[in-house]
Amino acid sequence: MSENEPPSTISDIAQRSGVSNRTVSRVINRSSKVGEATREKVQRIIDELSYRPNAQARGLAGGRSYLLGLIYDNPDAFFIDEAQRGVLSVCRELGYELVIHPCGETDTLFSEVVGSVKRTKLDGVIVLPPLSEDHDLFGALAQQKVPYVRLAAIALDTSDRVVVSNERSAVAAMAEYLVELGHRRIGYVTGPIGRRSTRERLEGFTDALERLGCALREDMIATGAYSFESGIECARALLAKPEPPTAIFASNDDMAAGVIHTATEMGLSVPRDLSVAGFDDSALATRIRPTLTTIRRPVRAMARLAANKLIAFLEGRHDDARVGVLLEPDLIIRDSTRPLE
Repeated sequence: MSENEPPSTISDIAQRSGVSNRTVSRVINRSSKVGEATREKVQRIIDELSYRPNAQARGLAGGRSYLLGLIYDNPDAFFIDEAQRGVLSVCRELGYELVIHPCGETDTLFSEVVGSVKRTKLDGVIVLPPLSEDHDLFGALAQQKVPYVRLAAIALDTSDRVVVSNERSAVAAMAEYLVELGHRRIGYVTGPIGRRSTRERLEGFTDALERLGCALREDMIATGAYSFESGIECARALLAKPEPPTAIFASNDDMAAGVIHTATEMGLSVPRDLSVAGFDDSALATRIRPTLTTIRRPVRAMARLAANKLIAFLEGRHDDARVGVLLEPDLIIRDSTRPLE
């Protein structure tokens, strides 16, 4: 098909195949009500015409909307963008559409989410952290028989309903790396208290340092909010100590950037006087100077896996929906860390 030709339709495929529009829709929808010979003939025409199914066409046979929802209450624009790109890539491949649903913290959050799903006739939803950590929300979705998959820092659900980033092992690798560089006075900037990611990262980092014989002191822990501004404030508190840390691990890149900002303001050189590391490997990590040593969380891959799980569940391929739960982040070493002199 040339660029100037209109896209093929179900009617085009039906005419060339000698079958009805409904039969074509059933083939696209993977219905068992089509014989194998007919399925092969129709699929051959679909391939020849480079036809890409859309939600309306597939809905003729399946009685479904072919709409997936992406639900979040996370202010991290990088995380949202990566997740959205991952889900969209699967939707394009498999003929689904994506509806974005940002949420705010309200007393009627659960009813708003469930009501929105019903109004827009979503087939299922993918929920991002920290909202994905709220068991009451998923109780409400389950009660309304809304299929879902959640992204999380720990296996909070059955294997067909969750995709996990192994953040404990990732921060343990960071702890080992900083100790290998010779650092013993290590500062830590946490995320918001109450989030599961905050707990997983802090406990993973603390446990690793204890195994290495280099316990993380309580006075070397500062509580942040996953924001640049909170990284600035936490760094001021840590670096004002009589014996300040020689390295600071901030549990996301925005806060790590705030630490670098404060260190520079105080006349310290990063990494000569202070090694700094972050978590996420957001676009910011390579835009600041020095470039940031960090942990790359595979958000796009997690979102792709979540979308594939959800679609497999919707299409009755329950064994496929259970495959793949845990993804491993990677330690990315750049210019903001160096051996202690």
